[in-house]
Amino acid sequence: MDKTTQAQRIRQAADSDTTKNTGMIKTDKHTKQKFYDFYLEEHQNMACRRLHFAGSSFGLLGLAKSIKTRSPKPLLKGIAAGYGCAWIGHFFFEKNKPASFKSPLKSFVSDFRMYTDVLRGRLSLKDRKFDKI
Repeated sequence: MDKTTQAQRIRQAADSDTTKNTGMIKTDKHTKQKFYDFYLEEHQNMACRRLHFAGSSFGLLGLAKSIKTRSPKPLLKGIAAGYGCAWIGHFFFEKNKPASFKSPLKSFVSDFRMYTDVLRGRLSLKDRKFDKI
């Protein structure tokens, strides 16, 4: 199966948001995993992954500085730098549209999940053959 067909199948699965009501909170781990699988499919290029990692780092540094200085400016700069890095990665390297255009909250959560997977050694920034997911 070629990459485009597989990406379309994963995108369709991620779009069918079938959450189960478990009382007060609606959750479906299967749907979350499907979206994360789609998210990773959209981040195959190593330059794009590196830019996402750098962007997330800028965002976290901005958050830390905002807390320290009690000013929203560093956070806003960190968010702008973070999204700038990510979008450059998608438009120039991955050659696709960022998932944040369609599913901003899911993409934001998945970005930090990918960030922690890189820190834990589950995803590589050198070569996909080193991925453990």
